[in-house]
Amino acid sequence: MSHELFEAAREAMTKAYAPYSKFPVGVAIRADDGKVYLGANIENLSFPQGWCAEPTAIGAMIMGGAKKIEELAVIAEKLPLCTPCGGCRQKISEFAAADTRIYLCDDAGVQKTVTMAELLPYAFETDVIG
Repeated sequence: MSHELFEAAREAMTKAYAPYSKFPVGVAIRADDGKVYLGANIENLSFPQGWCAEPTAIGAMIMGGAKKIEELAVIAEKLPLCTPCGGCRQKISEFAAADTRIYLCDDAGVQKTVTMAELLPYAFETDVIG
């Protein structure tokens, strides 16, 4: 299963719009509905207005009707085993369990697997809001 997500993330990376950073990233999510959702980073000349690959894939997942991330693969063209940034880790944790597998890839495939809890050990969680 992880190889399928690697291939999907690599394909997503080819669709990144990264003319400023030249740092394309691709993400593939297998959701609770069994489908794979893709995302790539999309930059904007006004730098804070761009977004990472992870929220792109999460948005596709939510719009596709799924609610939970079962597993996720991330790949960056110029940084082997690229991990999601801090903000994206929190975004992923909103839809993932502590034991959700995150696959860190290079151009040859999945090289390391971590859990959501390992990636973000102190995720912001509360039952006070909502």
